[in-house]
Amino acid sequence: MKVRLAHLSDIHFGGENSEAVAAAGERIRSGGFDVTIVSGDLTRYAEVAEFEAAASWLASLPQPRLVTPGNHDAPYLAWAERILAPFRRFERYIGPAPAQTWRKDGIAVCGVNTARGAQPRLNWSKGQIARRQAKTAAEWFEESDALRIVVVHHPLIEMIGGPMTARVWGGEAAADVFTAAKVDLVLSGHIHAPFTWPYPHGDGRTYAVGAGTLSIRERGVPPSYNEVEVEDGCIRVTALAWTGSHYEPYRTWALDKR
Repeated sequence: MKVRLAHLSDIHFGGENSEAVAAAGERIRSGGFDVTIVSGDLTRYAEVAEFEAAASWLASLPQPRLVTPGNHDAPYLAWAERILAPFRRFERYIGPAPAQTWRKDGIAVCGVNTARGAQPRLNWSKGQIARRQAKTAAEWFEESDALRIVVVHHPLIEMIGGPMTARVWGGEAAADVFTAAKVDLVLSGHIHAPFTWPYPHGDGRTYAVGAGTLSIRERGVPPSYNEVEVEDGCIRVTALAWTGSHYEPYRTWALDKR
């Protein structure tokens, strides 16, 4: 069975690269993907106009879609709302914030919210994942799920040499839980650079996969998103970079599937 996924992140409507976003939409509409996944930071400041633009763009894409929140999807300026109801706007315009799930024909995708409106540390942009969240996600998968995918915004384990950190509280423990549950891919964003690497747990076949950004907030990497193909025991991840006129392969990884 061949599976094709489109994985995008950190579009940051309000500060998006409009040409790159439009071209990505065209590719997804014509690409025959089984599911489109967005791993957070749809907006820049979680303003209503930004969510409206994000919702309109998402509506132009084929179903099914699964979207998780990022730290930028909690209001930046509306402090009371950020603290008391940080993902109310996300849920109004996009969908459920705590978790989203999708399953079909041996493919199972579970989204988990690692963003928080407020935290007991100075940098609220960093991630958190509670043991309960990881355990609930791991238990959701069924024995028949041939391909298991978890979607978070923050990389659970830091990217070596990455342009920024995620510093996810509970991230190492969650990575261990997902490895034990035989999750194949843990998709994320946040750092605005594409990457893959195996978690250092279990059989080494649970892979972290990060997507770049489609915003103007580049961190030494061109705007990009990932296309993932799974077939015959191989997971192929291609990061497609926007050149200013078209997308072309930027990095490609071939990962062994358990």
